[in-house]
Amino acid sequence: MASSERSALLTYRLCGGSGEEERGRERARGRAAAAAPRKLPTFLGVVVPTLLSMFSVVLFLRLGFVVGHAGLYQALAMFAVAYFIIGMTVLSVCAIATNGALDAGGAYYMISRALGPEFGGSIGIMFFLANVCGSALYVLGLVEAVVDSFGIPPGQKVGTGVHVLPQSYWYELLYGTVLLALCLLVCLVGASIYAKATFLIFLIVAAVLGTILISFFATRPIGVPIRLPHFNGSETENGSFTGFSLATLRDNLGGGYGVDYTTGQMMSFSSVFAVMFNGCTGIMAGSNMSGDLKRPSYSIPRGTISAVLFTYLVYNLLAFLMCATCNRTLLQKDYGFLRDISIFPPLVTVGIYAATLSAAMSNLIGASRILYALARDDLFGRALALAKKTSASGNPVMAVILSWLVVQLVLFSGKLNTIAGVVTTFFLLVYATVNLACLALEWASAPNFRPTFRYFTWHTCLLGIAGCCVMMFLISPVSASASLGFLLLLLLALHYLSPSSTWGYISQALIFHQVRKYLLMLDVRKDHVKFWRPQMLLMVQNPRGSARLIDFVNDLKKSGLYVLGHVELQDLDTLPSDPLQPQQDSWLSLVDKLNVKAFVSLTLAPSVRHGVRQLLFTSGLGGMRPNTLVLGFYDDAAPQDGLARHPAFTSTREEVPLGFPPLRAPAAPKLLSAREYVGIVADALKMLRNVLLARQLESLDKAWELRRAASPPPSIHVWPVNLLRPDSARYADTCSLFLLQMACVLNMARAWRRARLRLFLCVEAGAMPHAQEEKLRQLLKDLRIQAQIQLVPWDAVTRLHWQTQRGPPGGPAPAGVEEEEEGAVNFPANATQVSDEYVCAANKLVLEQSPAPAVRFLYLPRPPANTSLYPLYLHQLELLTRGLGPTVLVHGVSAVTSTQL
Repeated sequence: MASSERSALLTYRLCGGSGEEERGRERARGRAAAAAPRKLPTFLGVVVPTLLSMFSVVLFLRLGFVVGHAGLYQALAMFAVAYFIIGMTVLSVCAIATNGALDAGGAYYMISRALGPEFGGSIGIMFFLANVCGSALYVLGLVEAVVDSFGIPPGQKVGTGVHVLPQSYWYELLYGTVLLALCLLVCLVGASIYAKATFLIFLIVAAVLGTILISFFATRPIGVPIRLPHFNGSETENGSFTGFSLATLRDNLGGGYGVDYTTGQMMSFSSVFAVMFNGCTGIMAGSNMSGDLKRPSYSIPRGTISAVLFTYLVYNLLAFLMCATCNRTLLQKDYGFLRDISIFPPLVTVGIYAATLSAAMSNLIGASRILYALARDDLFGRALALAKKTSASGNPVMAVILSWLVVQLVLFSGKLNTIAGVVTTFFLLVYATVNLACLALEWASAPNFRPTFRYFTWHTCLLGIAGCCVMMFLISPVSASASLGFLLLLLLALHYLSPSSTWGYISQALIFHQVRKYLLMLDVRKDHVKFWRPQMLLMVQNPRGSARLIDFVNDLKKSGLYVLGHVELQDLDTLPSDPLQPQQDSWLSLVDKLNVKAFVSLTLAPSVRHGVRQLLFTSGLGGMRPNTLVLGFYDDAAPQDGLARHPAFTSTREEVPLGFPPLRAPAAPKLLSAREYVGIVADALKMLRNVLLARQLESLDKAWELRRAASPPPSIHVWPVNLLRPDSARYADTCSLFLLQMACVLNMARAWRRARLRLFLCVEAGAMPHAQEEKLRQLLKDLRIQAQIQLVPWDAVTRLHWQTQRGPPGGPAPAGVEEEEEGAVNFPANATQVSDEYVCAANKLVLEQSPAPAVRFLYLPRPPANTSLYPLYLHQLELLTRGLGPTVLVHGVSAVTSTQL
């Protein structure tokens, strides 16, 4: 008992995985104890990877491109928009990262544990593709830099000096493959070697950046010849480094979009922004290393925010320096101009190579960690089983190799600017989802959402989502639409195919939050008969014998509340724990398998009658409480196991839920007596609940009845007259109208729309039957109920009643009842006598109406006030419904029909 109480606390992790995941991590830590997989500090594990991912292609090869086409004003606006988007995202990342223990997978891990497996898995795939495409983009940028430095100039067949590398699509693909193989080798060694390599590269990049800043001040004005490809040859244009010049600054303030010389496409704000934004997509580089950090919750917020602020300042400073010193031709036509104006060009070349190579490795290792996390979570089953394999030190080598293969495929695109828009779209989509995850956690108001990072609100999350979505469609509506469509397909596939998880579903928290709010707004004092709907409480002793009844009542509820009630006859004082908790899962699984929209309410009681009272008093919440009690009929029929024959179980290989006991044997005693059963009906009516008694509903084959190609179509027979009181055969009392309403509600259900309502009007000779029929037809018209009215003469039946009114009563009489009481059965207060012969005649009258219906609705009389007459009352109900097939006895106590708008 104590261990079960402590287990929830001991295993609690807001972002934690399943028990299998925990055991897997423990085994991995045991194998790699000497290697200490979590050993990267904040600077090496977060700041350095983030800076290198953001200071790569854009800083060295595309910042001049951005400023040259957009001008200083628009470039600064682009940086402001981009950093506003990633700033909001960084706040969300920090909030999620400081709300629990993080593991490998970075953004995927955060989103999956926050939003559940469907969102997590689908966004995980999108983030994997974003990192793959990003790695390919940086490799292509590195190839571009290598070819620019060592490639044979356009128009020449033989190289001179250091320009010896041939230039063509296939040669550049070969160079990219070789460089990617180098990244693969580093990533296969592991995160530790990668961190050391990136730190060395960081030192080089820092030195290069310092050299570039000095060069803007130290280099004298020079002209820079630029050789550009032109048809089968080349042409030369002259760019200028003017030094600090007010005229140059004025010329570069406004936009001047031209043709990109590498792709031949006309540039625009959106296309230039797509290229520029790739310099901002490295904010997740530290998060991707979350499985290798000493303290992820501490390192990720501090390291990421520091890196983002630093890069923003550097980008703006360099943009201003470029606009003040370089003419537009140099900026637009020479992507490697920083090398040309540097005081030490070889160092810039080395810096470009190092930064782009590091960014490529960062995205490759990030993609492999995401793929490994996806495989370990088993969201895609065997499709990613290969990616689970790791080395002895815990490095996911197969995930690295698979990621490398996908990057290699992306390299076939050929040019950096070609895939820049796709990469930006993927990253924007991921960032929008990270913001969505944080927004959902904030809106759910869960007590356990207590991040130590508090500099965020739902406003920042919403702004981040809006910014990402707007920029996605501005950059490329086609790519954005395709990405969202692919994401939706993944969501649907994972929703229906992925196994259930123990991570927790944010949707449940949000639904709870909204339902509570709207339940408080549902005021019972504002109820109106126009908007009445049945709210059912169906009492079920054993679901094995009630499967079809459960399904039938589901059709009767008309979007109302539906509760499956069950009473367990035990005393909690004599038990060590609540016996209902283990049964709850079996009942919920039953609801899922039968596909009924029902709640489950179980209770302990000393008797069935007391248990039903409890459920009638306590079931529901606020304005959603049961107004109708449904019971199976009390007779001597042996229960049949309809659950095993139900299509929901016969169509699959799954076993019938084992949480339900076997059915009662025919000779075994019942759990309640006839007197107690009628007492339950009387209790419900006293509590102003409507009552339905369902007999032989387990024999109703709804699928066969409603889909058979028969003529005429299936019918529903409605007898709105109290057949046990022939002296008060009225059709317009509250109970009769409720009976009509329930038959109409069943007919409105989708599965029963083919059925036809047949309303039977019992008439006697000399009672102007046509006038009665016209009056009833007008009532149906006022109530908007379509039904066929059929006149049924019942003089022969009523004659039996009047002949025996003063004779001895029929049927068994309870012991100890005096002769006068035996001759008068109050239903509820009339002094009439109903004989078995009369009831049997009424039963025969109902049975003779052909063709046989799918189900019959009959009037249920109120139980007698004298409790000693309960057995006689039940005996007459049994005679009335004997052999009728599926029958529902109905008694209504509330007004449910309206003729008003």
